[in-house]
Amino acid sequence: MVVGPINQLKGLLVPIAAGLVLGGFNAWVLGATGATVVALLVGGFVTWRTTRYEVGEDRLEIRKGLIRRSRRTIPLERVRGVDVTSTLLHRLLGVAVVRIEAAAGSAAATEDGKLDAVAADEAERLRRVLLHRKAVLTGQETGPRAAPGGGAPEAGEAARGEAQAPPVPEDDTVTYFAMPRSWYLYGALSLGYLLTPFAVLATLFGTVQQTAGELANDFVVDWVTSSDRGFLLVAALVFAGVLVLLMPVFAVVSYALTHWGFSLRGRDGSLVAERGLFTRRSVTLERRRIRGHELLDTPLERTRGAVRLRAIVTGLGDAANRAVLLPTGPRPVVEDVVGRALALFGGTLKRHPRAALFRRLTRAVGPFALVAVVAAALGAEWLAVAGAVLAVLGIPLGVDRYRALGHGYDGERVSVRSGSLSRSQATVERSAVIGWTWRQTLFQRGPSLADLQVTVGAGAGGYTVQDASIGESVAFAAQVTPEMVRPFLEDPGAPGHKG
Repeated sequence: MVVGPINQLKGLLVPIAAGLVLGGFNAWVLGATGATVVALLVGGFVTWRTTRYEVGEDRLEIRKGLIRRSRRTIPLERVRGVDVTSTLLHRLLGVAVVRIEAAAGSAAATEDGKLDAVAADEAERLRRVLLHRKAVLTGQETGPRAAPGGGAPEAGEAARGEAQAPPVPEDDTVTYFAMPRSWYLYGALSLGYLLTPFAVLATLFGTVQQTAGELANDFVVDWVTSSDRGFLLVAALVFAGVLVLLMPVFAVVSYALTHWGFSLRGRDGSLVAERGLFTRRSVTLERRRIRGHELLDTPLERTRGAVRLRAIVTGLGDAANRAVLLPTGPRPVVEDVVGRALALFGGTLKRHPRAALFRRLTRAVGPFALVAVVAAALGAEWLAVAGAVLAVLGIPLGVDRYRALGHGYDGERVSVRSGSLSRSQATVERSAVIGWTWRQTLFQRGPSLADLQVTVGAGAGGYTVQDASIGESVAFAAQVTPEMVRPFLEDPGAPGHKG
């Protein structure tokens, strides 16, 4: 009755405030504002009275609505994940949001269930019950612990918690990682967090533009035209300088708010990642659906030997956020967590041919060098200088991109690495490989290079070995999945072989 109206009111605060200020606080505006608040409170009461959920032996059913009623049934065997999220408001009221992601019968579609403002302990109980029963129905759990309990299904009311707890496995939790305070400083190495002040300013500007409209435009134009230009220039430079100096501070603060108290635990056959200060989010990933992991970094992060960890999971929506297993931190610590929670790649990455270095230098230097030559011929000196500078800067970029290339196989896992400004090393289980795709452009044919995509049924769907030798890439694929590749290879000793 409280969370729903407040969440809806947050989106109306700016328009209501603008209407009150611009409207001069007249009776009509005050009456409309009061009516809106009353309508939201009534809506919250109706939602609370009409929302019910029931956990059956093989399904979750959610019913809601008074005039427009809805009933959503989610088969428990199709449940892919159960996330528990608590905003600051939810935590103050002792409640949480339970989101259930489930396959809808096709690879592209999903059917989601959402229970908002259930009691915090009830949210955790629902997570355990749903994942446990899903494991029982799909045959992933056997023995005495697999018994679903029998009897009638339990039912509950949203935010009332009248459901009786069914028998579920004991909560055996293993803590793999608890974030130390020193890790928050790594936020200053992330370009996304460094740009937080500019994103905030853009949001504020857009909000003012939408609410005030022409009034704001006229005010800014009048202020600029009436002010001294020298003063405006100095003020702009000072503001820009202060903003740049505060970028690391904003980055660390934003990073801390997002990843505050980050922890990674093993529980009930799943990995549970929990994070956030104001909005606390708990994401559960079943181990059986985790097919590998990614280590990601940027040039700034590499200067401090830092990486991020993300899981490669089958059938996961919003993987960029939900698959995060560790935020940016020291590589040795991250690799230690990978070794204990998952499995670390035990082989070495093979370097790619020198022809791949030439291709990366051509891409990084060639376009800017061409611009510099054309600009010099046309007499555009500044453009020629800029093109030449960018061409020179492209040399270390091309070399770094070449050094990042690599692929390997340790007998159980395949690992592929590429990228410079955003480098990624993806490691997947051999059993996750479902196909291979070779692609060769006209410019790759001369040096006998090709791009080999390792197709997997998880994560991004495929990871590319860029600019690898054709012969070496074929041998690599045949080593990983011989039963898949060797039937397509020619045997020189076979009858009728033409070479």
